[in-house]
Amino acid sequence: MIEQFLHVLGGFQTIAEPAVFGYLVGGFLIGTIFAAIPGLTGTLAIALILPLTYSMDVTSSLVMCAAIFMGGQYGGSITAITVNIPGAPCAIMTAYEGNILMRRGEGAVALRSAALASMVGGVIGAILLMTLAPVIAQAALYVQTPGKFSLILFAFFVIIISNERSISKGIVATLVGLMVATIGIDVASSKVRQTFGFPALIEGIDLMAVIIGAFAISELFVQVTGSSMEGSGATNSPSKKVKWSWRHFLPRWADYHMIGTYRYFKFAVIGYFVGVLPGAGGSSAAFVSYAEAKRSSLRPEEYNNGSIEGIAAAETANNAMCGGSLVPMLTFGIPGDTTSAVILGVLIINGLQPGPQLMTDQFAIVTPMMAALLVSALLIPITLLFLGPWYMRLVSINKAVLFSTIAVIAMVGAYVSTFSVFQMGAALVVGIGAYFMQRGGYPMVSFLLGFILGPDLEVYMRRSLAITDGSPSIFFTSPDSLFFLGLIAVFFYFMVMRPWVSSKRKRHQKNSV
Repeated sequence: MIEQFLHVLGGFQTIAEPAVFGYLVGGFLIGTIFAAIPGLTGTLAIALILPLTYSMDVTSSLVMCAAIFMGGQYGGSITAITVNIPGAPCAIMTAYEGNILMRRGEGAVALRSAALASMVGGVIGAILLMTLAPVIAQAALYVQTPGKFSLILFAFFVIIISNERSISKGIVATLVGLMVATIGIDVASSKVRQTFGFPALIEGIDLMAVIIGAFAISELFVQVTGSSMEGSGATNSPSKKVKWSWRHFLPRWADYHMIGTYRYFKFAVIGYFVGVLPGAGGSSAAFVSYAEAKRSSLRPEEYNNGSIEGIAAAETANNAMCGGSLVPMLTFGIPGDTTSAVILGVLIINGLQPGPQLMTDQFAIVTPMMAALLVSALLIPITLLFLGPWYMRLVSINKAVLFSTIAVIAMVGAYVSTFSVFQMGAALVVGIGAYFMQRGGYPMVSFLLGFILGPDLEVYMRRSLAITDGSPSIFFTSPDSLFFLGLIAVFFYFMVMRPWVSSKRKRHQKNSV
């Protein structure tokens, strides 16, 4: 333990060197910018920089990648709050709550709350990575295929019941997302399905095309037609005209105190442990943390109406996920998400083999990367102080210029993600469909969750059923699966049954009077 601690201190000393620290700051800014632009992600930033790592030493390469990772997780919240277009999938819940605040003239509060939560989550996630990586990686092995299916089922359940306005519409939106996810090659058998005779559909619909269509394109239609956003009665621009300065973005003790140390830590732990599960990613971490925050909140009425607590839950979790997702990658060579998969390539390019030996004999090599995660998290509120006023100007730009620019960036982003003209068209079609779904009150969050997690849900279900020759009993006999099914029951009681019984009792008392 003492030797491990000394290696960690050595990692901080390494990134304090001017050249290495320059790579860290540059990587953080690149990740933040890429994530803030719809269609571009931190993963894409690392992928584009990957060839440069051939000419860099291993320490600088890993430090830069870690900084891009953290910046990429945070950057998606910027456009999510300001123009309701998540720059990354993990910022969907942030857009859901943050843009409502933006339209009420409280955009600075939302941005600094997101930055503060991202910093806290990133720091806690990095600390947990440094201290618990070998132990947590071993525990994650106990979550087998049936458990992963039940975890995703749990994520579906909590996000559907979080839509209090209409659970039935949440179910429909989720099913539509699942249906769109089945287009193309079967994830389990490699057979083509749901193509309706169109060869272009064999490749399926890309995730970035769906995100850009469901949020960027549909948002443009909403703004142009003057429709109000789902779940908010806000106008198209902030109701308060404020001259923003760096003081508006300075973190306040009141912001931290409103959430509290315990809840910040709980959100971070949720994000970290979800990140440890291979394939879960920042989206799942944000969804699960947001649902738990709403379940246990003392102010549940604020949710869906601009909840600071909801923003804090999502942002804390998806940044803490960075530390968690590196655990299986470093200890077993199993990436926790797509970004850590690219970082795995950086390790291999530099001749490092992930595994138990890397975490013991070569632990000093990866500690600068772990330290870079922590320092990058600390940079988040600092950069907001300087760039916050510029973020706020996004909504004051001439609408014709803003909308046309977003449209061009969105369509280019849809193309860059796959270099496919077809995906550009798919993004447009999804955007039109999402616009009409929003007009009907169908939540885009449920739709996107169905699309993102649908393939994994199908794969884990089919693999589990294959083990028992089609018997679903495996989901009720596996301890890991039972744990998540138990969580579904707990959330059903607290978020559905108890409020229903309480409202029924109040109506009965009112009628009696």
